[in-house]
Amino acid sequence: MSGAGSGLVAHGLELGYGDRVVSRGLDLALPPGRFTAVLGPNACGKSTLLRALARLQPLRAGRVELDGADLAQQRPRQVARRLGFLPQRMVPPEGITVTQLVRRGRFPHRSWRSVWTEQDDAAVRRALADAGVEDLATRRVEELSGGQAQRAWMAMVLAQETDLLLLDEPTTYLDIAHQYELLALLARLRDGGRTVVAVLHEVNQACRFADHVVAMADGRVVAQGPPGEVVTAPLVREVFGLAADVVPDPLTGTPMLVPHPV
Repeated sequence: MSGAGSGLVAHGLELGYGDRVVSRGLDLALPPGRFTAVLGPNACGKSTLLRALARLQPLRAGRVELDGADLAQQRPRQVARRLGFLPQRMVPPEGITVTQLVRRGRFPHRSWRSVWTEQDDAAVRRALADAGVEDLATRRVEELSGGQAQRAWMAMVLAQETDLLLLDEPTTYLDIAHQYELLALLARLRDGGRTVVAVLHEVNQACRFADHVVAMADGRVVAQGPPGEVVTAPLVREVFGLAADVVPDPLTGTPMLVPHPV
């Protein structure tokens, strides 16, 4: 993995579905080797943006670059070796076990002629352990709870061993303890040199674990930068329509949102 060499940049994106335009003229530069949290209200374009960055959402205009090269011109396997993507909703093949699912994360590193290697096995074992699903390895994915299945899908993405991770609401279905475990894992991956980009709904969690924040509203980027500079009471009101105080987290000193009584 090349780690901090990964740079993902969007220039003048126009995104939409049918006659509906979601974003127009959107520019964004994601800092390499950082943990970026994308924040914003429902239906503001966060997931659409992430899909565009993963080359799964057609661009009506604009360009996405990976390390200065047009992402649209790169071969799918080449992109899959550099960029891992976890969407919001995934449907597993019927009857597949957690280990079989996670092994699929190794596909970009193999050709039809290659044999399964000890390196592949080691990557799968690490992914199972990091996602906390070792004890579920032989279970069928379709039999798991929502939170367990979410961690299994996360393990598959980790087994891909890309230096850039795009995660759309990765804490969905997870209980509070597993949410913090996952976010701590993402922070460790960042500390190890990977670039992590995650759509999150919990502002306080984003401020505690991410070191870069992108705030979106109505398909546009309202602000981006370190949490301490971006997450302010005026921005929370502008983006979420919520009156709140922003105070230092008593444990970490990072911004902490305290909503006013309704």
